[in-house]
Amino acid sequence: MGRSAAADVPRPRDLLKQLLELGLLGLLVGIACWPFNLVDRWQDRLLHLLPVYTGEAWGVASLALACSPVLVVPLLLLLQRGPLAAGAGSGIPQTMTSLEQPEQAERLLGPAASLQRLLLWTLASLSLMPLGREGPVVQVGAAVGHALRRRFPGWLGQLSHADLVAVAAGAGLAGGFDTPLLGVVFVVEEFISSFSSVLIWPALVIGGMAAAFSNLAGQPEFALGTLGVEPLELMQVVWAVPIGVLGGLLGGLFGRLLLRFTRFCRDFSRRYPLRLGLVVGGLLALFMLLSGGASGGDGEALMQRLIDQGALSSSLFVDLLNLLLRLLGPVLALGTGIPGGLIDPAFAYGAVAGHLAGSLLAGPQLGLALGMAAGLAGATQLPVMAVLFAVRMAGDQQLLPGLLLAAVLAAYASRLLVDQPIYHALKAVAEAGPFRTDRR
Repeated sequence: MGRSAAADVPRPRDLLKQLLELGLLGLLVGIACWPFNLVDRWQDRLLHLLPVYTGEAWGVASLALACSPVLVVPLLLLLQRGPLAAGAGSGIPQTMTSLEQPEQAERLLGPAASLQRLLLWTLASLSLMPLGREGPVVQVGAAVGHALRRRFPGWLGQLSHADLVAVAAGAGLAGGFDTPLLGVVFVVEEFISSFSSVLIWPALVIGGMAAAFSNLAGQPEFALGTLGVEPLELMQVVWAVPIGVLGGLLGGLFGRLLLRFTRFCRDFSRRYPLRLGLVVGGLLALFMLLSGGASGGDGEALMQRLIDQGALSSSLFVDLLNLLLRLLGPVLALGTGIPGGLIDPAFAYGAVAGHLAGSLLAGPQLGLALGMAAGLAGATQLPVMAVLFAVRMAGDQQLLPGLLLAAVLAAYASRLLVDQPIYHALKAVAEAGPFRTDRR
């Protein structure tokens, strides 16, 4: 017995080899995520040419930016139906299918799918469409893990192929948002549904390396700034209840609308991609014109403005309109199958709703923080991830009691409208449509 127990203890050389392999995988995932972060910065610069950020009237350049979806969306839908079909869809449902059906992994996680998804997402982002980036970065992280194992079968041999792809996918999320813990929690909540040191430890190493190398130009410690409020824990908990429920219902409504519109596009885009693209592009352009640009982009610039300068306008009607447009815009964009993500968009409409509710109830900045976590938890039904993301993006760990309660209540409230996490529901829709994952 003594001999077998000693044999189970890894040797220092083996541990060092595992750490080096983990670190190199994280480095490669981080480098693969770097283009997405670079494009995200370009989008932010373009957004700051719009009236809501400049305080000036519409000009030729800003009008051209606002109207660009009219041309870009039809182009994207035609490309998705033709030469770039492998890159269509968010990227997360495709990764889930690869974990469940390894025989599909080469097609769904191969170089063609990854490069095509990057190109489609880049065109969408630079036309200021309201899309996040977690779908493409999760897929590209999984693709790097899959490619390494395929090329070197003994790479990180202590992990199964599915586990390796899962932790690499989480590292993609960590690299995309410079948040290692976010990637680990996403793997646990969404992919494996259990905490295990066999996966958590490697995921932390890979996620940390990916985050370190994916933002080569640097990023602030708190990406959106800090809120600078110090409410008592009791006040946080009291106001977390209504704002959490509100954010959860908004998230459930968002998910329900997204699923229905995705199903509609599944059939309609097959026959009329150009017509659908013109309608969706026209609506997204109209949304930007009506909101002064507040409905465009992934939402990070909008949240930063709320944190730094407060309300978007002095009119309750205008703020409610912005909330509606921030909710509907991502539904239109993501429902067509254009690659992207819903983390930032959900965070953004949650921030707008929380800021509005806070102005009437608890104070705008506290409402903003609680609304961020509630909006994301309501959309994804992943409350732990939502809390970590809120703390990473806006700081203020002293708000943790309120954030936790708001996120949990939001996740529960969301289930009144959507009975399963949105990524799983979207995967089921994707498998049944023109972007389905079982197509040969």
